[in-house]
Amino acid sequence: MDFRLLGPVEAKRGGGSTVPLSGSKVHTVLAALLLSEGRVVSDARLSALLWGWSPPATASAQIYTYMSRLRKHLGEEASIVRRQPGYVLHAPGAWTDLTEYVRLDRQGREALAGHRHEDAAALLREALDLWRGTALANTTEQMIEAELPRLEETRMITLESRIEADLALGRHEQVIAELTALVAEHPVRERLRAQLMTALYRCGRQADALHTYYEGRAVLADQLGVDPGEALGSTYQAVLGGDLGLTPAAPTPTPTSAAAAAVRGGGPAPGGTAVPAMLPALYGEFTGRRAELAALRARLSREDGRPRRLLITGMAGVGKTALAVRAAQACAARFPDGQLYAELRHPDGTPKEPAEVLVRLLRALGRPEAAAASGDPEELVRLYRTRTADTRLLLVLDDAVGDRQVAPLLPAGPAAAVLITSRARLARVAGADTTALAPVDDDEALELLASLAGRDRLEAEPDASDDVVAYCAGLPLALTVAGARLAARAHWPVSRLAARLADPDTRLGELEFGDVSVREALVDSVRRLDGPELAALTGLADGDGEPFSAQYAALVLGTAEEEAEAALDGLVDRALLELSGLDAQGRPLYRCHDLVRLLAASLTTRELDAGRALPSAVR
Repeated sequence: MDFRLLGPVEAKRGGGSTVPLSGSKVHTVLAALLLSEGRVVSDARLSALLWGWSPPATASAQIYTYMSRLRKHLGEEASIVRRQPGYVLHAPGAWTDLTEYVRLDRQGREALAGHRHEDAAALLREALDLWRGTALANTTEQMIEAELPRLEETRMITLESRIEADLALGRHEQVIAELTALVAEHPVRERLRAQLMTALYRCGRQADALHTYYEGRAVLADQLGVDPGEALGSTYQAVLGGDLGLTPAAPTPTPTSAAAAAVRGGGPAPGGTAVPAMLPALYGEFTGRRAELAALRARLSREDGRPRRLLITGMAGVGKTALAVRAAQACAARFPDGQLYAELRHPDGTPKEPAEVLVRLLRALGRPEAAAASGDPEELVRLYRTRTADTRLLLVLDDAVGDRQVAPLLPAGPAAAVLITSRARLARVAGADTTALAPVDDDEALELLASLAGRDRLEAEPDASDDVVAYCAGLPLALTVAGARLAARAHWPVSRLAARLADPDTRLGELEFGDVSVREALVDSVRRLDGPELAALTGLADGDGEPFSAQYAALVLGTAEEEAEAALDGLVDRALLELSGLDAQGRPLYRCHDLVRLLAASLTTRELDAGRALPSAVR
């Protein structure tokens, strides 16, 4: 059975015959089941997608009828099962165009990050060819309004990445017409405009490239009241300085993979080696975290001869990477031998082997011969430590799994500084050099939301804005998604988003935009849990969010208090629980973040099984 969502919703049998489905309601039900990817779709969610805010009194009966009709048409190749509080679709061996698109898109952007531009262009073009028009075209307007913006944003990012690969291959003449039309259709997408400027410049049209920038600056100021961001601004400076060149350049940073950041030489270093400047650009405005930022800058700036090994830890989505990059950017001038950056996980969440990271770092440091030693980790470590001895380097290691992964990546000598982000505590970093990020308070949360959605808009609906902040529970990633959704839907009142976030059963599903998902970020942390820790997290998911003791957890879980405390401490170490003071007897109290509780209550076996295996070097 083949299912198609990237155009009119369709189902086809193995022989190519189309399954006869009629009416937007049945197509909507099928689309909702497919988009859930094996998770239960609640009756409330189905009702909202079918009828919006005004469901009929017979909504439950009608949903049952649509399910029965769909079962009959799909036959034995797929089954629709009633599972409270809704329905779930099982179709073993089925092919879905959306799943195939996501796979090709991921592989294409991985190739782009690795500077394999031919592969990237081919894979991303193949992914885009799966689109047959407007996705979900024959579903209800409620379904289109709820799901199409996310899908379209993902498609646009794929398209931008494909054009990036084409530009790197010297195809600037071939993409100018396409980019001109795209910029006219999407005038505030800065990456597209920067790509058009690049293509124009490489075709010898410097004046047209500058005109494109000035036009974009005026559009951004008029429509959004903002100045050009880093991508557009840096391209403008490159045009003025003649730095774009007429030959293919390395890829610029993308919103979804900071590891694809281009390595731009910051000037010749002793011996003729280019100084690496790999720090990625921040996406959006950096707000809040003033005290933490000041402390990190002070620690990175100290020169007392002691190694500078700094760790930023906290739950997924709490803003570790944004803080690390901002601190590194602020202190970059103190490290004249360069700034290195490495993501320590692949796009699918699996950890990278240290050898893979070392090859990339050594290349950035002017040692391309490191690739020949990729099968000899000890030789790579020797080359790396020799190259980094007595250098004033700043290294940012993002999303580390543990000490065994980090140890081979630490530069030699005290002159270099290392800034690490990780959800786990690391034994190699002292407590005094560890910054534990908690969720932001309500004032900082409103500041972050306002930076994306607009302060005037929030002030016009203060109660609804407070509700959105409360539902995001101080998690910067959730606030960023909420702000991005509001910014993309200027016609929405804030109260509408607040109403959509109000239902705990669907809240995590609403906190998705483009390829950013709060649920997926949290699930990745849960996949690393062992049996007792996972049992503790899911067993306590029905709590009320108030602090609790190990004694209480033992009663709920039916285990000894010592076993419960060991599991709870493991969850604290993995940033899935937080310590919340002491009880009257001096015993620690624990608290589970609201969004983590919602996730734990709705976890599926499929989510837990995906990507659990760790490479041996970092296990």
